[in-house]
Amino acid sequence: MNPILKEFPEEFSTERLVIRMPRPGDGKVVFDAIIASINELKPWMPFAQKEQSEQDVELNIRSSYISFLKREDLRLLVFLKETGEFIASSGLHRIDWSIPKFEIGYWIDSRFSGKGYMTEAVKGIADFAFHELGARRVEIRCDEKNVKSRAIPERLGFTLEGILKNDDVSPDTNELRDTCIYAKIV
Repeated sequence: MNPILKEFPEEFSTERLVIRMPRPGDGKVVFDAIIASINELKPWMPFAQKEQSEQDVELNIRSSYISFLKREDLRLLVFLKETGEFIASSGLHRIDWSIPKFEIGYWIDSRFSGKGYMTEAVKGIADFAFHELGARRVEIRCDEKNVKSRAIPERLGFTLEGILKNDDVSPDTNELRDTCIYAKIV
């Protein structure tokens, strides 16, 4: 079946969060979160290496919206259920519909970190992948040195399948880095 024909919800919720596909107009809140969190994002995220305008972020959101509709990449935005505030960006990436398998990526607005929101969001997204998309494998890949990112799959019972040595280049220093591969399978 062509993935474009796959029907599934564009929004779901957890106890404290609403998680949904990006929509045109979301660029402003995502831009504000990037600006507020730039120092925490720079060591890990390639997009944080160059200065972006609000328009650049809106273009990225609209491209993500199109990719979601085409089922090529499923970016997801995370909002607090109680207030509607944007708090994080995540999603299901590097999709292989033939298995199906997905990789969860994530970053949080640093003003909201340390409250368990990202762990809750990742659990909700993994559950969504398994129950709504029929995933057989969900991965989380992160830099071995990124202790906060590593803690999430470890808390959620993902298995550390291996560490790829000299697998990537750090976005901020161009040093070689090692990549942890965590996975859950059914």
